Parts: sequence; C-alpha cells; structure tokens
Amino acid sequence: MSNELQIQALEQKVTALISGEPELFLVEIRIKPTNNIKVYIDGNHGISVDKLVQYNRKLYKQLEEEGVYPDGDFSLELSSPGLDEPLKLHRQYLKNVGRFVDVVKLDGTKTEGKLLLVTETGIVVEEVKGKGKKMETVAHTIPFDQIKTTKIQIKF
Repeated sequence: MSNELQIQALEQKVTALISGEPELFLVEIRIKPTNNIKVYIDGNHGISVDKLVQYNRKLYKQLEEEGVYPDGDFSLELSSPGLDEPLKLHRQYLKNVGRFVDVVKLDGTKTEGKLLLVTETGIVVEEVKGKGKKMETVAHTIPFDQIKTTKIQIKF
C-alpha cells in the first residue's frame, strides 16, 4: 500500500476515533520509511496527555488487530502539534487569535505580530513598529494563499 493510501486509511481511523469529541481535530499524519507513524491531534482548547495516551492505545490495538504492518513492524506516536510546528488548519488559526505569530509569505517577506482576526480567506496581524514616540501599530491583512508558514511565538 502506498504511503498516501496508508495516510488516508489512518485519517479515517483517527477521525472515527475522535468523532465523539467535536472539539478535537486531526491536524496531520506523517509516516516515515521506517513505519514510524506520527499523528498530530489538537483541540479548540488543546488536548490532554491522558487523552492522547488513550487514543494511542486504541489506535495501536486497531492497527495490530488489522495486521496493517506485518509482524508489528511499526511505531505509533500521538501528540499535539508543538510550538515549532507551523499552523496548518483554519481551526488552528482560530484557536490562536490573540497570540503572537511569525508569518512567512510565499515571497519570503516576514510579518511578526499579534493575530487579531481570522476570516475564511485570510488573517489580520497587528505589527508594532518603532519605540517610544515613534511607535506605530500597523494591521496587515494576509490572504491564506500568500502564506508559506505561520508559527506561534512565545513572548515573555
């Protein structure tokens, strides 16, 4: 079975597994050539480690019983996407409104600032330029089709 077909089959299994909790959603599945399967699940308010462990056990058991990987030749990791992972889904943008983001556009330009608004077609990021009396706030409207990556920034 090709990698793409494996991912589609896993997406269906994971979606069915979390269907009882509408606040949870599948972000991405990656399969390495070594059959290391990484499943990223998130929620409108995050997801607990306990829930991830619970879903990991259920999915692992399903894969073992179905014999998808002969001789149990696979490893499975379920986690929430870390802060180093770029935002991929509209729901991820929505849950991060009010946080600071680093947006890289397709043309290579960067915008850093607070994620103010998410629409169906793009985002609005508030950037603060300058200091003191020369400080100005600029709101950038960035369409999704111009975004290469968006990552959450941690401000202390």
